[in-house]
Amino acid sequence: MAHSHSHSPLPQDGNARRLLLAFGITAGFMIIEVIGGFVSGSLALLADAGHMLTDAAALLFALLAVQFARRPPNTRHTFGWLRLTTLAAFVNAIALVVITILIVWEAVQRFNHPQPVAGATMMVIAVAGLLANLVAFWILHRGSEEKNLNVRAAALHALGDLLGSVGAIAAAIVIILTGWTPIDPILSVLVSCLVLRSAWQLLKESVNELLEGAPRAIDVEELKRNLNRTLPEVRDVHHVHLWQVGEKPVMTLHVQVVPPHDHDALLGRIQHFLEHHYQIEHATIQMEYQPCNGPECHLNETQAGPGHHHHH
Repeated sequence: MAHSHSHSPLPQDGNARRLLLAFGITAGFMIIEVIGGFVSGSLALLADAGHMLTDAAALLFALLAVQFARRPPNTRHTFGWLRLTTLAAFVNAIALVVITILIVWEAVQRFNHPQPVAGATMMVIAVAGLLANLVAFWILHRGSEEKNLNVRAAALHALGDLLGSVGAIAAAIVIILTGWTPIDPILSVLVSCLVLRSAWQLLKESVNELLEGAPRAIDVEELKRNLNRTLPEVRDVHHVHLWQVGEKPVMTLHVQVVPPHDHDALLGRIQHFLEHHYQIEHATIQMEYQPCNGPECHLNETQAGPGHHHHH
């Protein structure tokens, strides 16, 4: 049985700075948009302010998660606090879904009972909001968002705000030119639907990680076949468990091998294969010389039906 894990420095410092900066911009402008929404009577502005409210809370939560993730592992939390960033992303997604439902509900009420909207005031604040959101999104998008679910969650919030500002500007133009106020709730609903789509994707990913699901980027069956093909000594791979903690894939597996001349060298080659081909730096490998017998040996094999056994 061997254990391999090499730690590379996390890009958390840069993420923390980006999140703090984006939080400052978002929270500050949210207050301006709330005031502007009430003054002008625009639901599209209030919808955007609603997004910015969850956005500001999400950014603050994300920032706290990054701080917690820095804490070193201990005997009680052997992986450290990395999973907290996934929890933050999950809460962010839930918050987005809730706020979207509230905005759609209010839009339906507005559509049935149109309210007067001050188009010019709405336009000024919507344009300023667009600029603020562009800056926040740019700051977050420069982070390691393709890997860090938490920073991605925050970037999605900022993208929702960006779309909200565009919707508010479009609604303001229509109201100024035609005086047709129902465009305000209509555009607020369209923006909410776009945000809901992003939130649903984020919710699926964070739930998959919280339920110890395998990372979507790694096909376990393909990994087993490739390991078998690449290393001639490997006869069978079973008891494979793959999950993710924070940004790190973690794996345990049993490998039946031809008894090697150099046990440690073969172990090193298996570890190198996992790290080089699948970026799995943290793997626990149990090497066995006898075929695995019993129904539990082939639990991971989709093709193994009842009574289906491999003979070596």
